[in-house]
Amino acid sequence: MDSESRLRFLVHPELRIVVQKEDLKYIQSLLVDFLERAKREPAALFKQLSSLGIGSLVTQERGSDIADNPSLQELASRFVELDYRGSDIQK
Repeated sequence: MDSESRLRFLVHPELRIVVQKEDLKYIQSLLVDFLERAKREPAALFKQLSSLGIGSLVTQERGSDIADNPSLQELASRFVELDYRGSDIQK
């Protein structure tokens, strides 16, 4: 959650490089869907993503406070917040 209690999504800053080209459109559509659903029902989306298993996407770690997991905190520090307008993923 951010300071305004909105569900946040952090992505690798070079998403288009780390995701295989043939999978990029699929990942982008999922992220757009996540952003929209986060506005309407953040708790339900968080619960669903906490046990995610969609194709090659699988939840590895979960929690409501990243500070509880130093290794995730370090990893997340290198990521960027996904823009709620979706512009970060549709370039």
